[in-house]
Amino acid sequence: MVIHLVFGGAGFIGSNLIRYLLQESGCSVICIDNFSRGSVAFVEDFFSYENFNLLELDISDNARLYSEMEKYQHLFGEQTIVWHLAANSDIPAGVSDIQIDFKDTLTTTVSILRWMKQNDLRNLCFASSSAIYGDHGITELHEDIGGCLPISNYGAMKLASEAAISAASESFLRQAIVFRFPNVVGVPATHGVIYDFLYKILKTPECLNVLGNGTQKKLYLHVADLVDAMIFLQKNKNLSDKMNIFNIGPCDEGISVREIAEIVASLFTPKPNIRFGVEDRGWVGDVPKFRYSTKKLNKLGWKPRLSSAFAINKAAEAIREQILNSK
Repeated sequence: MVIHLVFGGAGFIGSNLIRYLLQESGCSVICIDNFSRGSVAFVEDFFSYENFNLLELDISDNARLYSEMEKYQHLFGEQTIVWHLAANSDIPAGVSDIQIDFKDTLTTTVSILRWMKQNDLRNLCFASSSAIYGDHGITELHEDIGGCLPISNYGAMKLASEAAISAASESFLRQAIVFRFPNVVGVPATHGVIYDFLYKILKTPECLNVLGNGTQKKLYLHVADLVDAMIFLQKNKNLSDKMNIFNIGPCDEGISVREIAEIVASLFTPKPNIRFGVEDRGWVGDVPKFRYSTKKLNKLGWKPRLSSAFAINKAAEAIREQILNSK
């Protein structure tokens, strides 16, 4: 039996990944989360599955990680896959306090690696980010580019985590797969530009105040496409390296914040007045524009179904329903 350990599994991406994994025959899923950003509500639909287990745990607490996971020790073996999705996803909060990303992003990585080594678990899939590259302007970002200089603590701790995983690959891991993805949209949403815009409009229906001048232009990947790519890579038999790094994203030039604001505003009648700021970015640590190469992944035979614009449109409607239903 294949055992999937999903750290950070009650979050946005984790819950979508688990929904997919539970459909596979001959597998069991253990979801580990401290619910700082995730929610029990995101995984409650899985409680009826016999092959699903939920464990509330702060992964950075080594003592508890070792003691709580001991009860599952008899299940682990050669076919155990560790998915490390646990991290702080609030970039502005991490800029204000570096300890947040240090604890929730880097310390969780080190704790998981130490625990994996002790338990002879050697297959790791890690959720990284385009934020590790920093601000390269319009230079196309590919996996082998040099000069990775993150401008947010989130990106810095993701890059440090990649370095720790690289070292572990030389030491004991059989295979590590690192997923670098851009902005991901869909439900259940916990943060992000669409989520923020919707809450602002629902609070003040007459206007939408946008951080930045609206020219920020980025790639957006729908969570369904992201999970599809992650599974595609995890199952791919052609990955011969111990350390495998892939950009995941749509095959387009992205969509601007101004366009996103228009899409979200169009969901309301009457349409709110959109007011933009003057800066070329929304906050400290925000990369206003970047170009992303997914050629390495595309050559393996995977491409997304949705473009950035279609992903935004689909996600905006779904997130609006999510927020309205939660009230």
